[in-house]
Amino acid sequence: MSKKKTDFDFEKALVELERLVEKMEQGELGLEESLKHFERGIALTRTCQKALTEAEQKVQILLDNNGEQQLSPFNTENE
Repeated sequence: MSKKKTDFDFEKALVELERLVEKMEQGELGLEESLKHFERGIALTRTCQKALTEAEQKVQILLDNNGEQQLSPFNTENE
């Protein structure tokens, strides 16, 4: 299965998010650094959620089509 050409890597984003959470849970970061990590974590969470929603929609489309491609007639009237 090929990936779309994008800079986003879901698995790497999850690993980064886990590391940010671990650092923040340790309680050793200052306020500024904690806020910076929190902001990055929110951005990663939103991006991951978007990717999951898109994947869920693709799966739903495949299930709705019973896994078969739906073909439509070719419209030559607009040529």
